[in-house]
Amino acid sequence: MTVQRFALVGAGFIGNVHAANLAAHPDVAFELVYDIDPARAASMAAQYGARPATDLAEVFDPERIDAVLIASSTDTHAEHLRRAADAGIAAFVEKPIDLDLGAARETVAYVRASGIPAMVDFNRRFDRDHAELRRSVQAGEVGPVELVQLTSRGPASPPLEYVRVSGGQMRDQTVHFFDLARWICGEDPVEVYVAGSALADPRITDYGDVDTSVATLRLPGGGLIQIDSVRRTGYGYDERIEVMGATGLVESRRHTAGNVVRYGATATAADGLHAGWFERVRPTYAAALDAFVRALRDGSEPPVTLEDGLRAQAIAEAAASSLGSGQPERVEYRVLTDDERKIRV
Repeated sequence: MTVQRFALVGAGFIGNVHAANLAAHPDVAFELVYDIDPARAASMAAQYGARPATDLAEVFDPERIDAVLIASSTDTHAEHLRRAADAGIAAFVEKPIDLDLGAARETVAYVRASGIPAMVDFNRRFDRDHAELRRSVQAGEVGPVELVQLTSRGPASPPLEYVRVSGGQMRDQTVHFFDLARWICGEDPVEVYVAGSALADPRITDYGDVDTSVATLRLPGGGLIQIDSVRRTGYGYDERIEVMGATGLVESRRHTAGNVVRYGATATAADGLHAGWFERVRPTYAAALDAFVRALRDGSEPPVTLEDGLRAQAIAEAAASSLGSGQPERVEYRVLTDDERKIRV
C-alpha cells in the first residue's frame, strides 16, 4: 500500500488537531510542518515526529511531498491551493476556500484545471450518526423530505478578535450545517431567510454579526429546512439533526459526555452534554482525513469536493444578505463550466 507523504501548513489549534491525526494514520508519512511562526512549527514537528519547513518551497515540492493539508489562516487558503495545483500536489483544505465567493470560484477553476485531487474539510459529514441519518433519508425510509431541523448551539462566544475576521456566523458556524442540509437532502436549497440577534454579547454587532439566529431554507420541491445557530449556551455543546418525511422521521440525537443515568427516589440524573464543540466532533476530523487518504490510494474523487465548498458558501452568502436585508434571498449557484475546468484563470 502506498504511503502518502504529507505536509501541514498551519500550526494553530486546528493545525494541532490535524497533526495528531496525520501522525496516527498508518498510510501517512507526516513529513513537514510550516507556520508563519517558525518556533510554533518547530514545536509541533518535534511533538509529532515531522520536520519544520523553513519556507513554502519545501512544502510544495513534489519530489518530497504528495499532499498538503492546509490549516493556515483563512486569507491564505486560496493561495496555498493554487500553489498545490502548480506543484501537482493533492490538497486537503479547511473551509472556506476564500471568504470572497468570487475569488473562491476562481480558485476552484484554477485547481480543477490542474487535475489535482482536492477536498474541503466539511468534517461533520463524517459523524457516524449524521451519516446514518443521511443513508436513511437517501434510501427513502422516511419518504419525500418535508421538514428538516438542524441545531448548532454553543457553548461559548468566540473572542471578538476572531469574530472580526471570521466572516460572520453564517459563513463561519452555520455554513457547516448548510453543507449538511444539502448533503442529507440531495438537493440544493433555492431560497433562504435569516433572522438574528446579538443576545450573548451585544458588542458583536460592531462587526455586523449576530450570535443567535434562525435560518429557513426552501428546497426546490417546497420542503423546508430550519437551522438554529447559537454561539453561547448555558448547558454545553448541542448539535442534532431531525428529518421528517411524508412517511416517517429520522433523528441524529444530541450527544452526552457519558451514558450513565442515576436513579433516585425523587429524581433521575443523567450525564450532561459535551463541554465544547470540539469534544463532540473530534472523531470526525480523523474520519475525514482517512476518507481523503483512501481517495488518494484508490484514485477516486475525494468525497467532499471543492464544488461542495462553493455551494455551501453560496448559501452562506445569500443567508448573510438576508440577515442584512430582512428579506428572503434567492441562492445563486454558479457551477464551473467545462472551460473553467480545463483552462487556468
